[in-house]
Amino acid sequence: MKKILVLLATLGAISGAVQAQAPIKVLSTQELVNTCKLPASPESRSFCIGYTSAIYDTYLATRHPQSARPFICVNQPGPKRDDVIADFVKWAGENPQTADKPAAGTALGYLAMRFPCGKK
Repeated sequence: MKKILVLLATLGAISGAVQAQAPIKVLSTQELVNTCKLPASPESRSFCIGYTSAIYDTYLATRHPQSARPFICVNQPGPKRDDVIADFVKWAGENPQTADKPAAGTALGYLAMRFPCGKK
């Protein structure tokens, strides 16, 4: 029994090491723009809304007033989600240098430019 547990632990460690070395595919800005362009299929629209909402929700969840000051400030009531996504798609098309950059970083940069925080 002890040999089996050691064998399973060893296999688990080897498997974890192999998985840790596998590159993680990061969605590019161009891939996100292609998915979010209208008209979109129901699947593309769902992915686009889910992905872009997750970017913004993660930004909101990681802000801490003392150590991570906000850089995106959306006045309430906020704009319609579809309008912001359409504007991002347009902006990305006008800024082709962002096409191969990670989509999440580009989207945050766009939001910071579009909804900057005022100086306090």
